[in-house]
Amino acid sequence: MRVTIRFPLAAVLVAGTVLTGCNLAPHYLRPASAVPAALPQGGIYPVAATDARDITKVGWRDFFIDDRLRQVIQRGLDNNRNLQIAAATVLQARAQYHVERAVLFPSTTASAAATYTNNPIGSAGATTGSSATPGTGAGGTAVGTGAVGGSVGTGSTNLQYYSANVGFSAFELDLFGRVRNLSKAALEQYFASDEAQRSTRISLIAEIATAWLTIASDEDQLALSRRTLGTFKDTLDLTSAQFRIGVASELEPRQAETNYQAARNDIAVLRTRIAQDVNALDLLVGAPVEPALLPVALGDARAGIAVLPTDLSSTVLLHRPDVLQAEHQLIAQNANIGAARAAFFPTISLTAALGTISPTLGGLFGSGSGTHTVSPAISLPLFDGGRNRGNLDYARAARQGAVATYQKTVQTAFREVADALAQRGTIDEQIAAQSARVNAAQIAAKLAKARYQAGVDSFLTSLDTQRTAYAAQQQLVTTRFNRGGNLVELYRSLGGGLK
Repeated sequence: MRVTIRFPLAAVLVAGTVLTGCNLAPHYLRPASAVPAALPQGGIYPVAATDARDITKVGWRDFFIDDRLRQVIQRGLDNNRNLQIAAATVLQARAQYHVERAVLFPSTTASAAATYTNNPIGSAGATTGSSATPGTGAGGTAVGTGAVGGSVGTGSTNLQYYSANVGFSAFELDLFGRVRNLSKAALEQYFASDEAQRSTRISLIAEIATAWLTIASDEDQLALSRRTLGTFKDTLDLTSAQFRIGVASELEPRQAETNYQAARNDIAVLRTRIAQDVNALDLLVGAPVEPALLPVALGDARAGIAVLPTDLSSTVLLHRPDVLQAEHQLIAQNANIGAARAAFFPTISLTAALGTISPTLGGLFGSGSGTHTVSPAISLPLFDGGRNRGNLDYARAARQGAVATYQKTVQTAFREVADALAQRGTIDEQIAAQSARVNAAQIAAKLAKARYQAGVDSFLTSLDTQRTAYAAQQQLVTTRFNRGGNLVELYRSLGGGLK
């Protein structure tokens, strides 16, 4: 239950002057960090180079060094549907903020009216003159009413009047910050949506780069499988010929065929996978990517510059867009508490109108035709069945949830960066070891083949060394892909630049 009391305008204005600026929202403090002060260092974690640039300020056009990849990323930023959805969400949040902010100002309307009345002879209640004080109409429009009478005679009585008014209705004087806090919450939600769009852009850039590298890696795997298929075909032909002339048993060509058919199957699988990789890239980009922009090989080249942040403090995580988004949402919930607290206090509103009224259109703005209406009111809550208390408890619980979400977001960011740094610290060693393994396996395969042809070793030994060499080369391609993907992930997890 609310009680409405009307007060003199002067008292309302004095109260508004004294209480303006009162804000019942809790003072905002950023929650305590839920992660260590520094990112992992030492051991397997790399040491940042002293001349390395801050990765958060390295634009993606500078980070990715392949021009084809740059073009594909730009096309994705222009066409990706998820990014367009995120942009639309930002526009919605901004519009909602403008709606909430508009309540801080009175909504002024103007109106004009003309009334014509004809009373028949003998009509009861006919008077020689009447007038009424203008009031306010619905929708915040002040509407004046009045009448100019005529005398009762043998004919009929014609009554007419004209009015024009400007005013506002039920404008709330925000003495306890309810409207301001609702506007603040809408503003923070707008900021959160903007950060969400930035996060979507960074993730999209990383996903496109990873998909592009996946195609390059699978192209390398396909080329390797085709080369290996040729090697296995030579071995199969040799053993088949030996079997035909009786030098070898049927076992050898059958064993050689297992390797040959395995490589043949790998080729079929990789061709399918590459087609699927291209489909995935087209979906991310939002449009078909022409073959000229697709990679033909990964090789030992790097997709991006090898940069590490100069500052390994965990405070760098606070600049990630998803962390900033969570913080803006937390501030919005903080403001909602202020709005919920203000609901326990009186609401003061003001309705006012200025106008003019005249029995003739020409005299509408003449001297002595002006009218005005001022109607301040205060609404005091007495009993609401616990609604206000429930809204306040809900706002406080929502803020607790926002605090936990913010801290969880920071923890997730810390883990992602730590994982990327851990892989970055050992990936070069993995590449070196895998390259040495490939070299050793290829030499072993050549030696085993020579020993078999010389009759020193069995064919099975030669077959096993061929399989080992093939597997080692496959793993090297995978490790090179992991290195490129690690740079992309490090760029993403540290909130890479968007320029």
